[in-house]
Amino acid sequence: MVKVMIVAGATLAMVSAACAADLPHPQPIPPQPAPIGKMPIGKAPIGKAPIGKAPGPVVSRY
Repeated sequence: MVKVMIVAGATLAMVSAACAADLPHPQPIPPQPAPIGKMPIGKAPIGKAPIGKAPGPVVSRY
C-alpha cells in the first residue's frame, strides 16, 4: 500500500511539472524598426516669426 502511494505521488508530481511547463510565458517586445530618411529638424514653425513682429502678451480684461 505504501508503494502504491509513493508511485501515485511521484506520478502526480511529474504530471503537475509537465503541465506547468506547458503554460505560456511572456515574450519580449520585438524592437521597432528605425525610421528611414532624414529627421525633420527645423521643420516646425517654432521660432520662425520675424524678429520684433511677435504678438504682444495676452492681457485679459474683466
